[in-house]
Amino acid sequence: MKRKLVIFGLTDVADVACFYFKRFANYEPVSFTVDAAYVRESSFQGLPVVPFEESVERFAPEEHDMFVAVGYTRLNAVRKEKYLAAKALGYHMASYISPQATVLNDGRIGDNCLILEDNTIQPFVEIGNNVTLWSGNHIGHHSVVRDHCFLASHIVVSGGVEIGEQCFIGVNATLRDRIKIGEKCVVGAGSLLLTDAEPEGVYMGQATERSRVPSTRLRGI
Repeated sequence: MKRKLVIFGLTDVADVACFYFKRFANYEPVSFTVDAAYVRESSFQGLPVVPFEESVERFAPEEHDMFVAVGYTRLNAVRKEKYLAAKALGYHMASYISPQATVLNDGRIGDNCLILEDNTIQPFVEIGNNVTLWSGNHIGHHSVVRDHCFLASHIVVSGGVEIGEQCFIGVNATLRDRIKIGEKCVVGAGSLLLTDAEPEGVYMGQATERSRVPSTRLRGI
């Protein structure tokens, strides 16, 4: 029998999470929830929207799990806050691990994690609680991803890397082996990190600028 699931959030992330839990996991999403101040509609994607303040009365933790489907707003602080609040109410926090992901770390993955298709998680990796790995990432052997991180898509984390709490890693970033990323770091899209990153640092890849030469004048294209 499928376990009943309440999803915190009303954004695209919540919509995507509901799709995956419903299609590929042993869960039946039954409701969405957000703080009462943010309830604008009575339903979302055909399911009722219930104020978070009423969730325990409407959806007993003994009979329902919860998943906090929030992105990296305020460097993951909002997702962390709601995750801790839901746990304090007694909810078991669900995780979704895609059957299309390659997971070789013997289940060293925390709760409230969202791990989408085409991720490769090599042996001896540790992934904390409340971590999002969007599609197509490589997490190298002996690496550690601490709690409340968000990794976008097509990121290469080489072997033995440590990523501190509440970090955001953008698409196509590359992290060299055996470096440490301090907590609350932002590593922008396309960045290449070869040395340790300081806590609360911002590391941005260089954006490509428009060439002043028209494309019709470039040879070999």
